[in-house]
Amino acid sequence: MTTIGVGIQSQQQALDALTNMTENVQAISYDEYLQRIEHAQTYMKQHNIAAIYLNAGTNLTYFTGMKWYASERMVGAILPAEGEVQFIAPTFEVGTLLDYQEIKGPIHTWQEHESPYKLFAVVLVELGITDNADIGIDESTAFFIFDGIRQAAPQHTWINADQVTAYCRMHKSAHELSLIQCAMDMTLAVHKATASMLHEGITTTEVEAFINAAHKKVGATGNYFCIVLFGEASSFPHGVKEPQTLKQGDVVLVDTGCKVEGYLSDITRTYVFGAPSQRQRTMWQHEKNAQVAAFNAAKIGKPCGAIDDAARNYLTSVGLGPDYNVPGCPHRTGHGIGLDIHEWPYLVRNNPQPLQAGMCFSNEPMLVIPDEFGIRLEDHFYMTEAGPRWFTQPSYSIDDPFGLNT
Repeated sequence: MTTIGVGIQSQQQALDALTNMTENVQAISYDEYLQRIEHAQTYMKQHNIAAIYLNAGTNLTYFTGMKWYASERMVGAILPAEGEVQFIAPTFEVGTLLDYQEIKGPIHTWQEHESPYKLFAVVLVELGITDNADIGIDESTAFFIFDGIRQAAPQHTWINADQVTAYCRMHKSAHELSLIQCAMDMTLAVHKATASMLHEGITTTEVEAFINAAHKKVGATGNYFCIVLFGEASSFPHGVKEPQTLKQGDVVLVDTGCKVEGYLSDITRTYVFGAPSQRQRTMWQHEKNAQVAAFNAAKIGKPCGAIDDAARNYLTSVGLGPDYNVPGCPHRTGHGIGLDIHEWPYLVRNNPQPLQAGMCFSNEPMLVIPDEFGIRLEDHFYMTEAGPRWFTQPSYSIDDPFGLNT
């Protein structure tokens, strides 16, 4: 018997049933930031990388704890292969920068009329990096910053710093896994509450507002993102412009997440409001089977691309696809997750990256049935030496997606 659309409770009742789930959360410690820096510097020495630039954003946060958003003004840090982190920022931001610093280090400042890129070059010289050296640039750095830096110090070889940042960040520590687990648990609770309060005539906009309030109730600042789709709109993986109104027989797709100490959740549930049709049942089960095939293929040492192959091979065997054709799965099977909603590594065809302990992935080989509906079941798993482990229990069935009747 379906649990969706039977008027279980009102929005207020659903919110009242939720409680704060963050009471035992512990932030990343000072010592952990130092360990991350040491890990990166060891790798840089082994690969003759003299320094990397960390632009405002998640790479800066990961290594230094500094939370700062990228803008037209250069704010970041130089992480040398040896020595302490060197910060670069506008002079008028120093007071705020000091307030946000976790890892301390010299702050090199520039006035509004001065060039931060020339300052960058000066800091390299002060660090003893004067000859032609390999310098990594944070892969998320805006081109205008990179262009300014390379013109200020043309003698160096400029490389993508992702060989350092991705190398460090794709292997999550036990603490990082616990933060992601907390965020996932919170979002799953929000999903269950959302399904319990749906009613005919509710709009996707109203559901999004409820999910935001529910995330706050479990301890988040609100939604990090939220996609709610009804009916045919669910066949568009990332949504449509106009809101929809729920009616009997609609496929409901909800994809949302929140942050805990900067670490993200990202869960999608798809079910039917009312009684599913046979076609909806069949396609839902194919999606479920493809997700299971991907999970079962995850083995330490296997390439990431093999996980995508497993999901796609199943779908091809039942007449969906092939490849990225629809009806079928039009995108990769999964992405990494951590401080960014999409980060390394990716479960995509031909990715040779071997699976290793501490890597985290979404598992979402979505089915798109054009002009009808879409089915996306998205849960995340992390790799251990013994194999993959789910962060959240996947959907049980189209009639009982949250296992409430098991």
